[in-house]
Amino acid sequence: MTSYKNSEPPPPIMQGSPPSLVPPRLDWDRPPWNRWSFQHIREILPTAEVWRGNGHRARFDRAEQDLDGLRFDTDAGPTTLAAHLDESYTDGILVLKNGTIVVERYFNGMTERTLHLSQSMAKSVTATVFAILAGRGEMDASAQVTDYMPELAATGWRGATLQQVLDMTTGVRFDESYENPCSDIGQVDVATGWKPVPPDSDPDFRWPSHMWELVLGLRDVVRPHGEAFEYRSIETDVLAFAMERVTGKRLPQLVSEEIWQKIGAEESACFTVDPAGYAVADGGFNATLRDYGRFGQLVLDGGRGLFPAAFIDETRTGRHGPQYSTSMPNAAYRNQFWIEDPLSRSLMCRGVFGQLIHMNFDDGIVVVKLSSWPDFVDPVLSRATLAAVRAVAEELR
Repeated sequence: MTSYKNSEPPPPIMQGSPPSLVPPRLDWDRPPWNRWSFQHIREILPTAEVWRGNGHRARFDRAEQDLDGLRFDTDAGPTTLAAHLDESYTDGILVLKNGTIVVERYFNGMTERTLHLSQSMAKSVTATVFAILAGRGEMDASAQVTDYMPELAATGWRGATLQQVLDMTTGVRFDESYENPCSDIGQVDVATGWKPVPPDSDPDFRWPSHMWELVLGLRDVVRPHGEAFEYRSIETDVLAFAMERVTGKRLPQLVSEEIWQKIGAEESACFTVDPAGYAVADGGFNATLRDYGRFGQLVLDGGRGLFPAAFIDETRTGRHGPQYSTSMPNAAYRNQFWIEDPLSRSLMCRGVFGQLIHMNFDDGIVVVKLSSWPDFVDPVLSRATLAAVRAVAEELR
């Protein structure tokens, strides 16, 4: 089956009792199933709550504008914002200008209370907890990974610092080939409980039963630590394990206490958890559209005292070049955030299948776009989305 745009009739996925179309366990995150599953993770996988607490919900002021007709250029030619939102399989979009809602739109059955899978935007949430702990002196980015987890001396992280983990510049061998179910990231799918063992895999291969077991099995290095950037999701999990070791708390509790309760989240969020109860830091976080916006606004506001403002300044400073991203020739990566280019230094949280929080410091704008693309990575849709974000910023300037 192929995917469907919002303007097209949807197939009856999980409709009826019993439903006639049920996402298969091997392909729940692939098209067309991901158009349903990214909004219903708690019906597919075990999760742990990120409690919003008993505090008041932080309210947004509203000054909404109709930007559907906003025009901008893409690889395919001129388009409008409305057309782009349809072409890019959008589930929700939120635009904040100086903390005020300018655009809030939902598609594909999503509502203001729907929790949507973040994919790798979870990495930035995890790193922000680290910034808070480091700001209190509980952890040190310059320390070696083995200072916190001595067991990893037998792995590829021997001699690596937490800063290198944050920047994904360790030399640990890890294959992030999404389409290969037997790659290292394919093993993450099995270790996290996201997927069963592929039916055509080598029967003699020992698949990891949970994420810590997978981490302990990564023993090879391909380059000296700190020499070069290579995007590898497992780095975020190593960071999360270190934070759990230091605090004695699991990641959902840390995100709840350090971020979610303090930003006035409207809804409790959740993480998917592996068979050992570990919350999947590299991509298992789920939250509402507005609460992703609250997180983006927290970063845009320099942390509001939750973490040192210097963390944002450091995060916006990186080595730029085409080696970082096929869709952003001047991008950089720092502290588990993307930097769009060296001029604007806009920060981004990005996830496969089209998840984005874009933080524009010059214009005071946060854009959240949640999607369910047919493909893990689509440079054409990525460039079109960034063109849309820039057009929105120019319109609101």
